[in-house]
Amino acid sequence: MKGDYQDLVDEISALLGAPATLENRDFQLIAFGAHDSEDDLAMDPVRTRSILTRQSTAAVRSWFEGFGIAQATGPVRIPAAPDAGVFRGRICLPVRHRGIVHGYVWLLDTEPGPDAARLDAAMEVAARIGTLLADEAKAGADLSREFQAVLTAHRGWQQDMAVAALRSALGAAADGLHAVVCVSPWYGELPQSVPGAAAVCVAPARSEGPPALAVLLRLRSAEAAGPAVAAAERLVAGGAGGTGPGPAGRPAGRAPAAGPARAGGVNGSGGAPGAGGGSTAGVATARRGLADLGAAWQEAVAAARSAAARPQGGPVARWAEIGPYRMLAALPPGAVRDPATEALLSPAHPELARTAEVFLDCAGQAGRAAAALGIHRQTLYYRLSRVEQLTGLDLDEGEDRLLLHMSLKARRLAP
Repeated sequence: MKGDYQDLVDEISALLGAPATLENRDFQLIAFGAHDSEDDLAMDPVRTRSILTRQSTAAVRSWFEGFGIAQATGPVRIPAAPDAGVFRGRICLPVRHRGIVHGYVWLLDTEPGPDAARLDAAMEVAARIGTLLADEAKAGADLSREFQAVLTAHRGWQQDMAVAALRSALGAAADGLHAVVCVSPWYGELPQSVPGAAAVCVAPARSEGPPALAVLLRLRSAEAAGPAVAAAERLVAGGAGGTGPGPAGRPAGRAPAAGPARAGGVNGSGGAPGAGGGSTAGVATARRGLADLGAAWQEAVAAARSAAARPQGGPVARWAEIGPYRMLAALPPGAVRDPATEALLSPAHPELARTAEVFLDCAGQAGRAAAALGIHRQTLYYRLSRVEQLTGLDLDEGEDRLLLHMSLKARRLAP
């Protein structure tokens, strides 16, 4: 498949007389043409980084999406912006299939630039690329039964057989680098396409909880977690990145009046088909091969639960960054409930519980805690004394503090 993309990118480069690059919808590099120019301006920092790291930064993505490329059905010209590292203007050819954008072909703009006939021919090649990308995305959805079997099978020979079936279906790609994403809760049908997905299914996140969407994403390197996070954000948002049909392309070189363009939902219908309004997502540690998919799924579920417990951190969390929730989420329900904290955690004392949590989050530093709560230090001391009376714990003792802190954090993970 990679060779097919490269051949088509080279075809566009030959048609337009300029080196082209192909990126998927999440700005992850797929293929690029040869650069034989001796002009240093032919490789500005943005293009150099894209080729060397095989992805673009969020700022670069936001800049280019601001010109309506996610909605355009024809070539879009984007002016140079030296302050942003874009020394040369760009021509963007949206790669679409049946109205859904799957990626972008990029060329450095020239004067006078390619004529309309050559651009039309290049767009025909881009449509062929769109068919390939759509087929690749559909293949991931077609493996939903095999993927679901791996995530739900009992340990031992059943799981071994499920992994073997998925490995056989994926072929050589099974030995590549993958990241597992969990979006919870998820109701309804699977999304029609998820860029970079090897397999997609709906699976139970926890025995007593709602269903969740599981995505097995292909990665190019362990450090390149950006595409996995971007895919998770898109699924939660149900529309980021313009996956549905949009209006005709914006006039050349004209940015929209406000921020990055947004279009239809993940399934092209204007919203995610299954994500609820309070859905969150978790991204597991990248792994090579399929042997540890069960552990990766548990990491992704824990990270999604952590994102729900910490709304200030955003709707997407990575397992590597959720701190104490890595341990708390692995415990069975109710395992960290303690009689000493029951009264404090009841609906009757929300203010005292919040005060205790902020105080412990601030490592017991009264000044920081009072400032964070917006109260006088004496008020803080009074509330903490009430916490001690309710719980019987001594907040000068490290183990008592640990017990209280665990109870407060575990309460956030409760369904």
